[in-house]
Amino acid sequence: MPNRKRTTLALAAALAGPVVVVGAPAAHAEVVDVNYQCVTPIGPKGAVSPIDIKSVKSGGGHKLTMSFQKGVSSSPVELGKGAMNPSAVIEVGGADKGKVQVSGPANTEAIPANTPIRISDLSGTYTPKKSGKVTFTAGVLTIKALGTTTTCTPKNNPGPSLELDVEGPGGPSDGSTGDGSKSGASTGGTSDGSSAGGELPRTGPLDSAAALGTLGGTVLLTGAAGVLWLTRRGQRPAG
Repeated sequence: MPNRKRTTLALAAALAGPVVVVGAPAAHAEVVDVNYQCVTPIGPKGAVSPIDIKSVKSGGGHKLTMSFQKGVSSSPVELGKGAMNPSAVIEVGGADKGKVQVSGPANTEAIPANTPIRISDLSGTYTPKKSGKVTFTAGVLTIKALGTTTTCTPKNNPGPSLELDVEGPGGPSDGSTGDGSKSGASTGGTSDGSSAGGELPRTGPLDSAAALGTLGGTVLLTGAAGVLWLTRRGQRPAG
């Protein structure tokens, strides 16, 4: 019985290995420092704000949410509740090229004068039209308040905050199938956007690991059968 239990545990571990590998994270988001330089009605201002972009699959597209962890500009006068309206552009690159317009609610509380303006989460929809690896990078931020417009432009060439492998309406361009997005370097549609949720073909080291795990399970099964047969054979009465 102890031998059979050890064989069962070893088989379970061998078969579980490939499952863990295949179940890797579907997307990779990364907080990126963006150096926003702003043109305001009273002169230039600027600040560095960490930005992250998240994606949630929604029907045939992705709902993108762009979050600012620090304020990037200020006002010489107090901005009353509801006086400031933010919007931004998310640049789409990789297999797709284009822009996603995102916007958010007006400020819910008054913003004191000469205080960094904290931007609320901005959201918009990216609708894929092609398959492949797509990147999403913080673009121009626009702040409208009290009849004025402030434009803030990234000046440090920030990297992508999000990367996805997506599938377009015509299916994956590389022959893969599936409905999950795949991780890359750190989710308004675009002009020819890639689509959400394709699974890359299994041709790399992960598949070798899965194949080896399955083979290991087969060998263990064969070995267990051999051990049981030999044990039973050895226990037969002589003659």
